[in-house]
Amino acid sequence: MAGDASGGPGEPRRLSAECGGLAGLLRRAAESGPERGLRYVDEGGAVTAQSYAGLHELACRMLAGLDGLGLRPGAEVVLVLERAPDVVPAFWACVLGGLTPCPMAPPQGDTARWAARLEHVGRLLGDPPIVTAGNLLPALPPLPGRRVALVEDLHGTTSGRSGAAREPSGAAPGAGEAREPAPDGVAVLMLTSGSSGDSKAVPLTHANLLASLAGKAERLACHPGDVMMNWIAFDHIAAIEGHLLPLSLGASQVQAAPPYVLGDPLRFLHLASQHGVTLTFAPNFLFGEINKALPPPEGGPELDLSALRHILSGGEAVVCATARRFLEALAPYGLRPGAVVPAFGMTETCAGSTMNLAFPEADEGREFASLGPPIPGFGVRITDGGDAPLPAEAEGELQVSGPMVFGGYAGDPEASAAAFTGDGWFRTGDRGRLSGGGLSLTGRSKDSIIVNGVNHPCQEVEAALGALPEVRDTCVAAFPVRRPGDDTERPAVVFTPNVPLSDGEGVRRALVAVRDKVARLWGTRLAVILPLPASELPRTALGKIQRALLRRRLDEGEFAARQRWAAELTGRRRGAHLPPRDGAERAVARVYADLFGLRPGEVGATANFLELGGTSLDVLRLKQRLRRDFPGRDLPATAILRAPTVRALAALLDGGTGRHAPYDPVVPLQQSGAGTPLFCVHPGVGEVLVFVNLAGYFTGERPFHALRARGFGPGEPHFGSFEEMVSCYVDAIRLRQPAGPYAIAGYSYGGAVAFEIAKALERLGERVDFVGIFNLPPHIRRRMNELDFTEGALHLALFLDLLAPAEAGALQPALRDLPAQRQIDRIMAAASKRRLSELDLDRDQFAAWVDLAQSLVRAGRSYEPSGTVASVSVFYAIPLRGTKQDWLDNDLRRWDDFTRGENRYLEVPGEHYTLMNAHHVDAFQRVLRAELDRCLRDH
Repeated sequence: MAGDASGGPGEPRRLSAECGGLAGLLRRAAESGPERGLRYVDEGGAVTAQSYAGLHELACRMLAGLDGLGLRPGAEVVLVLERAPDVVPAFWACVLGGLTPCPMAPPQGDTARWAARLEHVGRLLGDPPIVTAGNLLPALPPLPGRRVALVEDLHGTTSGRSGAAREPSGAAPGAGEAREPAPDGVAVLMLTSGSSGDSKAVPLTHANLLASLAGKAERLACHPGDVMMNWIAFDHIAAIEGHLLPLSLGASQVQAAPPYVLGDPLRFLHLASQHGVTLTFAPNFLFGEINKALPPPEGGPELDLSALRHILSGGEAVVCATARRFLEALAPYGLRPGAVVPAFGMTETCAGSTMNLAFPEADEGREFASLGPPIPGFGVRITDGGDAPLPAEAEGELQVSGPMVFGGYAGDPEASAAAFTGDGWFRTGDRGRLSGGGLSLTGRSKDSIIVNGVNHPCQEVEAALGALPEVRDTCVAAFPVRRPGDDTERPAVVFTPNVPLSDGEGVRRALVAVRDKVARLWGTRLAVILPLPASELPRTALGKIQRALLRRRLDEGEFAARQRWAAELTGRRRGAHLPPRDGAERAVARVYADLFGLRPGEVGATANFLELGGTSLDVLRLKQRLRRDFPGRDLPATAILRAPTVRALAALLDGGTGRHAPYDPVVPLQQSGAGTPLFCVHPGVGEVLVFVNLAGYFTGERPFHALRARGFGPGEPHFGSFEEMVSCYVDAIRLRQPAGPYAIAGYSYGGAVAFEIAKALERLGERVDFVGIFNLPPHIRRRMNELDFTEGALHLALFLDLLAPAEAGALQPALRDLPAQRQIDRIMAAASKRRLSELDLDRDQFAAWVDLAQSLVRAGRSYEPSGTVASVSVFYAIPLRGTKQDWLDNDLRRWDDFTRGENRYLEVPGEHYTLMNAHHVDAFQRVLRAELDRCLRDH
């Protein structure tokens, strides 16, 4: 039939009959010998090995734990896990027991959004039990009535990354009872598109997956000698494919932690070289990141990519120019000229189902790569609006069929009926054409935005942004844009603020709120953020915003003037009028452009890292990039924060003067705005990075300065007393702001320091209109005496998010009798490798940081509050122990003894260590800024 492409003659090789479903694959792989199996690469790059026989044995043990939960065959089990060594055996424990695993990504966004998603999945699947890890448990929202099991309990461990020592909940000893599945039985449930509250559940049967594996293996000529690598999280179908395909062949596989690869894209190449990888996966955006990060061949890394036969690429369009640059740049390292294989697949089709093995020659002159013919057994056709097949070369709706295509969404008969044609073809929601039997996509019928290869429905983005108080609900449009020459699409958002557009400050706050929400929830930056009056949002007769029309008007430049105005409001001055003048400035400008998704020409010498939206995590990423591009110039984070413009930072790097700069406690995190400056004192760890995310909300409003403890720089002595610290900070504040009124605040330990600073300023005759205390009572002496070396080191680890509270609690008894340096070793061994990498923190640096924090503890042991200030504003969250109400009534209200006027106590979300982290900073800043405005206005 014209316009119809099948997968070739006959059906793909059937695996189900010969090996009894997926469980048979694992049993057969377990017999392949100890040399075949998995190599796990964790967040820090450490490698551990597990044979398929070992995996089978562990999965059987974990099945005994699941049996102890009283689950019947066919029951669903939600896997909220992030580490492959946890996910993989838990997946197989379910499969062996006839249970249906449903992988979900661990919580990365706000608690309310996660609670909504878990509630939706619970309704959809009938409140299935949840298997998670101890270190993830505190991040999960409350789950009343839901059964929650720890993966550590299931395989009988009592410590490790979760840290929590627990008895297995009803787990039977030994191995669980394996159950033979029916071929049409559901093997796994995959949730569609990321993070919306109404995602669909895609049931993939044993027969679906086995047909898909057979077709892929045949098309790619896979064999037992292959080594396949996956680095995608297991809530994505590509990860399931990347695990099952090598296992089905008895081939070896590498399972790398996603943050390890995404933290430095060149690690993708190093892993492939180190492990002799023959087959892997990489979306187009990773090609672009590697192109930017790869040094010239003469100074390049030592790599051998000659074994790498195929790099499947899907999830987003493969930009031909980007992929060609990638292939050309890596040719000196042995990469084959045809290694990149553009592919098409969906969750509903068991991932990659068409493959272009003729790239790049077959795509000469094209902007986007074609996606090749279907694998054996997979059918594709292009149809008109009435499901009638169209001839070759005609553009229309892409529909697919075959044994690897699912049969309908779980618990959603309406969506299932709408997804299939009358003759049983699945409507993909994409548009395309067939040429020579190969598929090319021309657009999407379903509106979605692709971020790092993952689809996010536009409605999902719009719903999250519409919930912001700064945005008018139902007046948000989100859609993808890709500028010519860019490697990947990025999201654009057009919205109506909840204030008149004449209110410049209100609109600026809305722009910042939208920008930060997108960055936190989807890990990307907006290409376009545009405020428009509601009347200028084009709508259909039914009131639906016309995204396509908005995008076309944007592309045609209709909103150029308003875009410039919005950029000015958000303080994104890129200094285009002052181009970089030398090599150092050009290099820093390129780094800024990469970090913020800009073109190098858009970043001028006066572009400011903080005004461009830099976060605390971006500071650490910037440090890593600068260390690579400027060997030998390892600047501390505070040097970067004090010299945030391209020109100032380049001068430090070029002259190397930042490393030994004289100690100055004041770190200016935000310097624009005419309002009274806010000075925030560090918590008990002494560092100020915790304030970076918060400071961005004050852009254009008032300067935001942080006070950093002495002792981080080379040769800097620790403070000898509390009084010395307060005196130093008062002098530094007055140098920055000679006269009041003053606004002073402190986080945790810093609250007591802020109180003493305010008293000292009042004694000098100055007015202090705002004293903010972030979750600290006035009497700290008892707590300081509790913080011995062990408690202090764990306190720092918790503050840095190296350990979860349960981990720290379980580790504490084992540390007590060890020498100090051995305690440091144990904490570092248990610490999150991803977080250590993000913080760029090694063992010696952590030990020095513990010593600095201990010096602050010693200074606080003699502190007793006395005297008064006019009033304080106390911001309280969940305390370290006890209830929030007891904390407020019995501890925090003691501040009333040390003020002359009435105090205010303001509740903020989160816990003591998390009230200002990425999950809660948006809510915290609203409360803080409103209270700050009230205090300064009332005076």
